[in-house]
Amino acid sequence: MIKLLSRLKVYKWSIMIIVILTFAEVIAELYLPTVMANIVDKGIVQADTAYIWQRGIHMMVLTLISIILMVFIVFFSAKVSMSYGRDLRDAIFKKVTSFSLQEFNKVGTASLITRTSNDVVQMQTLTMMVLRMMLTAPIMLVGSIVMAVSRNAKLSLVFCVVLPILILVMIFIGMKVTPIFKKLQLKTDALNRVIREGLNGIRVIRAFNKSGDERQRFDDVNRSYSDTAIYANKVMAFAMPVIMLIMNVTSIAIVWFGGKLIGQGEMEVGNLMAFIQYGMQVLFSFMMLAMMFVLIPRAAASAQRINDVLALETEIHDPKQPQTTNSVEQLVFDNVSFNFENAEKAAIENISFSANKGDQIAIIGSTGSGKTTVINMITRFYEATTGKVSINGVDIKNLTQLELRSKIGLVPQKALLFTGSIADNLRYGNPNASDSDLWKALEIAQAADFVRELEQQLEAPVEQGGDNFSGGQKQRLAIARALVKDAGIYIFDDSFSALDFKTDAKLRKALTAYQDEKIMITIAQRITSVMSATKILVMDEGHLVGVGTHETLKNTNQVYQEIMRSQLSEEEWA
Repeated sequence: MIKLLSRLKVYKWSIMIIVILTFAEVIAELYLPTVMANIVDKGIVQADTAYIWQRGIHMMVLTLISIILMVFIVFFSAKVSMSYGRDLRDAIFKKVTSFSLQEFNKVGTASLITRTSNDVVQMQTLTMMVLRMMLTAPIMLVGSIVMAVSRNAKLSLVFCVVLPILILVMIFIGMKVTPIFKKLQLKTDALNRVIREGLNGIRVIRAFNKSGDERQRFDDVNRSYSDTAIYANKVMAFAMPVIMLIMNVTSIAIVWFGGKLIGQGEMEVGNLMAFIQYGMQVLFSFMMLAMMFVLIPRAAASAQRINDVLALETEIHDPKQPQTTNSVEQLVFDNVSFNFENAEKAAIENISFSANKGDQIAIIGSTGSGKTTVINMITRFYEATTGKVSINGVDIKNLTQLELRSKIGLVPQKALLFTGSIADNLRYGNPNASDSDLWKALEIAQAADFVRELEQQLEAPVEQGGDNFSGGQKQRLAIARALVKDAGIYIFDDSFSALDFKTDAKLRKALTAYQDEKIMITIAQRITSVMSATKILVMDEGHLVGVGTHETLKNTNQVYQEIMRSQLSEEEWA
């Protein structure tokens, strides 16, 4: 947590102002009981009305100053803590966007959302309380003890009994709740995960009539979270009555022993009243510290989780001395293998092939054969375990990720659109594209017709995830977005699955006319979608078992023949 709080150094001037104002405000508060004691001992006892009015006005001025100082302290504390929270969210987001898919798999989306929101809020709250209470409490505590001793050193011995008891109570609470709050944050992750899955999968849940099961699943994690939170709050609730009991017993002890001292002539009534006030300030200071000890364990758990994300090093780095390459002329896989972490066997193994400008590469194979993993090697979403992927003879590890991905136009399996307009989505990879460029891409992607039918056409709104479009429309818009980028390598990861055969054929024909200066790589499930490719890669259980044209593989490759038989009739196969 100290490491995370060190990020506050950029606000050192604001914190310095808070410290100065806090010091001034505490001094004003500490002086008030002394003024009150003088009013009693010198004004009321001696019946000096003028002195009472004079000191009364003095007290009012000190109170007004304290209020004004308090307002400024709260303002600067809120400003620093909110700015600190903003900086933490920014740092986490920037770190997360640098992660490869490997790091996303380690942490999990639900946990990353919790760490960016809930955990950061815990740190914001702690910062606010530190600046407001943690600075005030020690100054108030020391000042009150000094002022109390100056009033009567003998009566101050009461604190020698009270303070150790309070310290032990706070230590007990801190040790008890720290592990509970760590569990609570993990349960928050689980709760977010179930909610996220339930919202994203609402159609599947209803289609399978599993709403009741999902409600039960949510109830289970929600009850687990609430039980843990209630237990943590029960432990924390124990602190307040104990502290209040100690404060009340302390007040009684001060009045009891103070009354005896007054009876013996060793103390005046005004001094006793002031001593009671200082005693309460001492105990309130400890109560503020106790509140901090309640917050610190939860914030410490959150700080650890945030630090885990910020300290997590991505396995994919830009080279210290990057190379550059011009337009894409050739893409080569040289004995490329990849293992997922803790996997029993390689996802792909010893993959070798080449593609030149103008080639149309198709990858086909059964589910889980490693087709998408091959694509992830090109985009460097994962790092090849062994072997080399090169563009124009340059290992992609020697290119910056920015340069590498600027040469790639990717249409993923799941077409994802962002909130905004159609034009905003199409310009995602090329902000400077003109409207004519957008329409050209839409024509090739067979999306121009339905976009023209929309009232606002290119400026038509896109809802979150593109939910106001059908699956086929989203796929075509995603294809158009990739085409607008004008990249050297185009990758279509099973991107035509939602299209009917007629639209699929027209789209592929348009892409064939467009591909002369590009390398196009398509993952497909349909045998009819790969027949026209200049080179077909046949994948089976992570191995490349065939490379060639449709006619060649049809006659020589057993896996390809099995795929053909499963999809084509005897007449079509022949």
